[in-house]
Order: sequence, then structure tokens, then C-alpha cells
Amino acid sequence: MGLDDDIAILAGAPLFGFLGRDALRLLSFAAERRSLGSGDRLFARGDASDGGFVVLSGTIALAPRVAGGETITLGRSALIGRLALLLPGERPTDAHAAAAAEVLRITPVLMRRVLAEFPQAVQAIHDELADDLTSLAGDLDRVRRRFDAVTPVLRGDGGAVA
Repeated sequence: MGLDDDIAILAGAPLFGFLGRDALRLLSFAAERRSLGSGDRLFARGDASDGGFVVLSGTIALAPRVAGGETITLGRSALIGRLALLLPGERPTDAHAAAAAEVLRITPVLMRRVLAEFPQAVQAIHDELADDLTSLAGDLDRVRRRFDAVTPVLRGDGGAVA
């Protein structure tokens, strides 16, 4: 794969579509490229999050976060560990190559450098993350309302308050 291919793949990844060609070129040059064979582990649940990954080729499988959940398979231009681009933490799941794959690892240090050198992208990325958090808050509120609706039934009092 050439530089133009890497830039096109990065441009298709969530958050990086807000970056211009020069910023994407910097990411492509400075990021760590990692090749994985089928079944190779990318990271394990509980590992320190040391950056995000963009899938250049192949497929990466993310194990279910909860028992009975579905495995998520991600391909070209997928961004894995979006918050890990900016904040330290722990990996919430296991990830391995479902088929031979190549990824770019983008560390928080590299991400901060790109944002410092290309500040026009900062507001767009901020807005995207804020939209995601707003959506998450709405989802959590819907779950709370559903839980509140079934709580009286689970208590067996039909909703009577003591």
C-alpha cells in the first residue's frame, strides 16, 4: 500500500475525516504499522489503552463485552479505541485478527501533535465526540425509563408506594 492509499483509508475512518491531507500524511508517516496473522491478538480486555487503531486491511474481531453478546467484526477504515486516542484507560474487550490484517496504531502523543499542528480539526472532533456523548446519554435515559417501568412489577406491588 502506498501513501495515497493510507491517506484514503485514514480519511474514511471516524474522526479522521475532519483532518486535511497534510494531517493525514503526518498520521500515516508517524503511526506504527502493525501486521497481524489470522488469530493474532491485537489487545486483551484489561490491557492499558495506548492509542487507537485504524484497520488498513483485513478484519479485526472484537469479543462481546457481555456474556451472550455478539462478536463485532471490523474492516478497512474502522477506528478501534477512539477514546484511547485522547485518554488513558483499559481496553474493554479482546481484539484479534479474524483474518490477516494490517493496522495503524495512533498514540495519544501523536494525536496531540496532529491536533496542535492542525487546530482547525479540533472543533470538528470535539463536536463529533459531544454528539456521541449526547446520543449515549439519550440511550441511557431510555434504558432508565424502561427499568423504572418494570420496577413496580418486579417489586410485586403494582406500583404502590409505601
